[in-house]
Parts: sequence; structure tokens; C-alpha cells
Amino acid sequence: MNWITNYVRPKVNALFSRRETPDNLWTKCDECGTMLFHRELADNLNVCTNCGHHMPIGARERLDSLFDGGIYSEISVPEPVTDPLHFRDQKKYTDRLKDARRKTGEKDAMLIAEGDMGRTGVVVAVQDFSFMGGSMSMYVGNAIVAAAERAIELGRPLILFSAAGGARMQEGILGLMQMPRTTIAVQMLKEASLPYVVVLTHPTTGGVTASYAMLGDVQIAEPNALIGFAGARVIEQTIGEQLPEGFQRAEYLLDHGMLDRVTKRTDLKDELVTILRMLMKQPAAVRGDLPAPDADAASEPIQAATAPIKAD
Repeated sequence: MNWITNYVRPKVNALFSRRETPDNLWTKCDECGTMLFHRELADNLNVCTNCGHHMPIGARERLDSLFDGGIYSEISVPEPVTDPLHFRDQKKYTDRLKDARRKTGEKDAMLIAEGDMGRTGVVVAVQDFSFMGGSMSMYVGNAIVAAAERAIELGRPLILFSAAGGARMQEGILGLMQMPRTTIAVQMLKEASLPYVVVLTHPTTGGVTASYAMLGDVQIAEPNALIGFAGARVIEQTIGEQLPEGFQRAEYLLDHGMLDRVTKRTDLKDELVTILRMLMKQPAAVRGDLPAPDADAASEPIQAATAPIKAD
């Protein structure tokens, strides 16, 4: 794909030429079926411009959209034992890890970084659902602990974006042990009087929901995100009743007091900056690239720029 195909919409006759048209120029919205030009979709953070449906977004793309100018520094994560249980199902666990790393280009299902967001220093942890379903592993536990320790060291708030199907089955009890570990990491932030804000994205389920994903000082979710512990079918079979429409979706949880906000992805950065600066007792963020006005100068009366008009 060159710069012409990257920015210029293909003409109608080009759509029928398979040799001249790359396959990834257009994306079909899963909700409304609208064909979306790839550049416009990326500029809108993978949110459908027609119906507002939130499509998956990569962990690095999310970090680029949050930090000022897309500039941030990654935080190193201690490497755990690769395959402590020597687990094997249809494939070896080590082979599954190699496949996931080759597919995503990442070490595991969590990225952590530090930088400025709206000129506010933050530490951000993003769960990558494309890496084995964002499953909670020992590496993910180490990443959250490292993010909390770095936030305390810098005196910055921690923002966590959750997206997972639960604990990683290939690590067994060691994966489940990350639930109490990450809970202690969150408690460390609270004892340091630092905000911990969670943004729940689609989907957030299982042990992740039962631990660090629901412990935020402020709980925000993206529209129509699936959030829950057990699946809806399991719950229906257990209680013997049909669940209400929209059960375990972000809007339903908001109506029932489990969330504080449901915010569009395109509005999320500004809202996070506003909330964090309030929690950190900092002045409101300055919009744009202009410096903050001087407090003394702002209190002085504005002088007339032109001479008064004389009556004839």
C-alpha cells in the first residue's frame, strides 16, 4: 500500500480490479454493515462513523491515541517462568505463546507505559485481547504490579484498560493467583492516595472482572461493552430464568450502579484528563497548545484596544 491508496478513496471501477486494489482499504461495520474507508476509521479510533459501533483497537493504537503526540515510554516488566506447569492440550503452551507473539508482536497480553496525557503525568496499562484473548497470566500480574509501583514512585495516577476472557487456563492456579496479587497492587495505590481509574472495554469477563477490573476509584466503560463474570447462558441455566435484555452490557451496568460512566472512545481522553485532575486536586486542563494564563494577569481588567469614538 502506497501513500495514494492510503489517503485517496479508490474509484468505483477500481473496486472491481482485484490486482490494483488492496484487500484492507475498506472495513465492514459488524453492527450496521457500512463500508468504512480504512483511513477514516483509524482517524476515528475504530469507531463506526455511521452508527457509533466500537470495533476492536490494538493496545499500541490505544496508547498512541491517549498520550500527547503519541509519545510515551514503555515500562519494563519482570519476565516470569515461561511454562511452569509444562501444560499441553492440542498444542504445547510454549508453542501457543510463540504463535501469539508472532501474531501480535508483543511479549504478552499487557502493555504498560508512562507519559503525559493532556499535560497530566499518568501511568497507563492496556490489556491486549488479541494476545490469547487478553487472558490473565503471571506476566499480566507482573505488569500490573510494575505499573502500580511505577505510579507510586512518580506520584502519578494509574489508568487501566481491561479486555480479557479471564485467567489463562494454561497456567492453572498460578494464573488465578494474579487476582490477589493485583488486588494488593491496587491497595498500594490507595494507601499512596493515588487515583486508580479503570476503563472496561469489550469484553471484560472472568477472573479479571472479579479482581482488578472492578476495583477502580472511577469505573468507566466503552459503549455496549460486555462486562461480567460468568457467561449469560451459564447464569440462565443456574437460576432457571431468562435474563433481561442487554444484561451484562455497559449501559445495563450503568443503570444498576456498577459503573460511573459510559463514554465514547473518541471522548475518552478528555474525560480521563478532567477526572484525574479533579482527583489530584490540580487546576483544570488547558485546551489546545497555548500556555496556561497567568493568574495575576487574568484578574486584571481588560483595557480597551481602540480609542473611544467621539460624537460629532
